[in-house]
Amino acid sequence: MVTTADGTAVIRQTEGGLPLGVEEDADYPTSRLTLEPGETIMLCTDGLIETGGHDMLSGWDRLRPVLEQHTTDLEKLADALVQAVHGPTSHYTTGPLADRREDDIALLLLRSDGGIGRRPAPRRIALTIAQAEPERIAAARQQLRDLLHDWADPEQVDAAVLMISEMATNVLVHTDGDALMLAQATGEQGERLLRVEVSDGSDELPHKRRPGEMASSGRGLVLMEMLADAWGVDPRGAGKSIWFELNESGPGTGAEAGTEGVPVG
Repeated sequence: MVTTADGTAVIRQTEGGLPLGVEEDADYPTSRLTLEPGETIMLCTDGLIETGGHDMLSGWDRLRPVLEQHTTDLEKLADALVQAVHGPTSHYTTGPLADRREDDIALLLLRSDGGIGRRPAPRRIALTIAQAEPERIAAARQQLRDLLHDWADPEQVDAAVLMISEMATNVLVHTDGDALMLAQATGEQGERLLRVEVSDGSDELPHKRRPGEMASSGRGLVLMEMLADAWGVDPRGAGKSIWFELNESGPGTGAEAGTEGVPVG
């Protein structure tokens, strides 16, 4: 879990592996994350998340407010996280798996120096959606909602989630490779710019179509033209990147805002 400099807590997806000690010569995948100034990363065992009969989802919902309320002192944050699951009031937050066995807790908090009290650093998330894991599209949608939890216009958030779902699905359906999603929100609250890119390894550029009412595909670029303030397709050597932008300061103007990058059609 990463908390940005402005106090927004999000889950950063990483590659999983076997539990330690199960296989002596296991090859564990490595995930690399870059912390911006003022960002905090929390590493923990599942004992912190699932204590009290919680699963990963309900346990995260319980801990997220704690992460977002304590943005300065790491020692106080660590104490607050443990108290949230073992303190006097934790018994009133029993999760859906009441019979689950309790486990030990290991917790590590790290913060990149700087950023607190300064101009907010960009919020960003990055996620790879593999051909073999289409269910991660749902994770991408949720991470984008978390990133935009305080966005001024909820309809813009819904539009962004819809577009990212279409973009990622198109990569998995029309190419043989994985989709890499990068989303970034920059600027002051109320006047932020959201830019979302989905990259893949295919050189074939998408073409805008006008699907019929009963068509099951072909709506991705049409939706972006309707919902985004700007969008485009950029060649990236061996591959391409499809992107869109939304301005928080006003409603999207779609095609009236124009497009950039490679023309499609």
